[in-house]
Amino acid sequence: MYESTLLDHYHHPRNTGKLEPADRQHREPNPLCGDVIEVFLKLDADGKVADVAWEGSGCAVSQASMSALSEKLVGKSKVELDAMGVQDIERSLETSINPARLKCATLGLVAVQKALRQEKP
Repeated sequence: MYESTLLDHYHHPRNTGKLEPADRQHREPNPLCGDVIEVFLKLDADGKVADVAWEGSGCAVSQASMSALSEKLVGKSKVELDAMGVQDIERSLETSINPARLKCATLGLVAVQKALRQEKP
């Protein structure tokens, strides 16, 4: 059903926890299924992601997607992250995402993008 990379990220999530203090933080729920991702970002002097952590609960797709995404965030600017989409998630997980699961797969990316639009908490 799921590819090995997705299952590996789901069973062994990367970069979980909190960053305190975080420069940016956002909690994004998916009210349709109950999945939740909360991201914590530290930014460098240029506004690029210097460190990332996250916490969440939900299905294998949402949790694995955030784990895989968290490995790609450091060094990225807001512009680069705004340009990311489901294709980037699919590449990171080495699998295609069923159209019915796109909201799950992109939940973490949406949380990161919204966090970067906010002022320091």
